[in-house]
Amino acid sequence: MGATERTVHARWSGGLRSVVDAGGFEVVSDEPTGVPGGTGTGPQPTELLLASIASCFTTAVAYSAAKRNVALSGLRVDVTGRYKGPSFDAFRIDVHADAPQGEELDKLVEAAKRVCYVTRTLASPPQLDYTTSSGSPDVAPAASGTGPAASSSEAAAG
Repeated sequence: MGATERTVHARWSGGLRSVVDAGGFEVVSDEPTGVPGGTGTGPQPTELLLASIASCFTTAVAYSAAKRNVALSGLRVDVTGRYKGPSFDAFRIDVHADAPQGEELDKLVEAAKRVCYVTRTLASPPQLDYTTSSGSPDVAPAASGTGPAASSSEAAAG
């Protein structure tokens, strides 16, 4: 894996539960108990997507404030996704801060839009490549996007 790539590994742990290794940290994903197979032991995958947006944008605002020597306090980012069928068709990102406020906070949000990897990725969806392999999970899968297994790639829907 090169410095310009990131990989996480998810393994199924029964029902609709997955355990993800993300940078050496374990993240659990599950469906609620009201969904057949769900055990309610972790956030839903769509909630993890919202969490990725919220955490990345929070980091981007904090980074932008520090870079500009702007005093920042009470920062909170709320993200709401609007479902349309089996996907989101819109996200609302609400940025709240005790300081700064008004125009200065607006400027930080504009700066954060330029440095938040997650929202920039969503603004221009990347190509998705799907590969499959069988056998031992200890064997590393083939590199995504190469060879005949990648021929079933499709672009992400907005």
